[in-house]
Amino acid sequence: MINTRGTKREVVGTIVSNKMDKTVVVVAERLVQHPLYKKFIRRRHRFVAHDTGNECGIGDRVLITEARPLSKTKRWRVSKIIAKAV
Repeated sequence: MINTRGTKREVVGTIVSNKMDKTVVVVAERLVQHPLYKKFIRRRHRFVAHDTGNECGIGDRVLITEARPLSKTKRWRVSKIIAKAV
């Protein structure tokens, strides 16, 4: 049995909105195979994450980590900026 207690989920995604104060919207994409036709389909999930220093911009690749509830919709924090947008 794998011990998962105390480990927080981490997701890599792209920032699509930074219009709020200290908050960004991150889209994470994954490929899922269709059960019948076996074609790969893109599935997207939008996460609202806390950006403490307002340093993230649209198009940046970021690593977000699960956190305690910070507001009604925010349950994630930006832990690292992997790549800045050009």
